[in-house]
Amino acid sequence: MLSILQAAGWPIIPLVLCSIVGLALIVERFLSLRASRVTPPNLVDEVITVTRGGLPAADTIEKLADNSVMGQLLAEGLSAAAAEPRISEDKLRLAFESGGRKAVHQMERYLNALGTIASAAPLLGLLGTLIGMIEIFGASGGANGSVGTDPTALAHGISVALYNTAFGLIVAIPALICHRHFRTRIDGYTMEMEEAAERMLQHVMRLPGKRNGA
Repeated sequence: MLSILQAAGWPIIPLVLCSIVGLALIVERFLSLRASRVTPPNLVDEVITVTRGGLPAADTIEKLADNSVMGQLLAEGLSAAAAEPRISEDKLRLAFESGGRKAVHQMERYLNALGTIASAAPLLGLLGTLIGMIEIFGASGGANGSVGTDPTALAHGISVALYNTAFGLIVAIPALICHRHFRTRIDGYTMEMEEAAERMLQHVMRLPGKRNGA
C-alpha cells in the first residue's frame, strides 16, 4: 500500500486526508446515532408516568435532557411548561418544535462534511489521474516533441496514474453509502420524536392548571 501511495504521487495526499477524516466522521456518527443515545425505548412512557402528578423539578428536567437527544426534546417542552404554568397549547407546541429543530441539527452534525467528502473524492482522484497523465506524456516526449516508443513504460505510467482514480472511488463509495444510511436513520428518528413530542404535549396540557391554558 505504501508503495502504491508513493507511486501515485503528491495528488493522492488530499485523498489520504479525506479518507482519514471520512473514517473518523463515520465512526463518530455510528456511535452518536445509536438508538440508545437518540430515542431510548420506553422513554416517553417513563416521563409520562413520572409527571402524572405534575411537572417535575428543574434538576429532574436537567437529568432528562442529559439522557438522550429525545430527552433534550422532551425537556425543552417541560421547561417551557414549568416556566409558564398557564402556558397555552400553541406556545407549548412552539417550544417542542424549537426543541425538535435543535435535535435534528444535533443529529445532522458532520453529515455535510461526510457528503462533501463523498462528492469531492472522485473529483480529486480524477484530478490526480490527469496530473499523472500530463507528467507521463511530458516525460516520454523526445527532443522533437514526439512521444517515446516504450509501450511497457507508458503502460506502467498510466496504471500508476489511475491509482488516483481508484483510490478516489475507494474513499467516495463508503462515504456515500454511510451518508445515505445516516440520513435515513435520522429521518426515522425524527418521526419518532415528532410522535413523542405530540404525546407529551397532550399529556402536559391535561395536567392540573394546564388545560386550554387555564
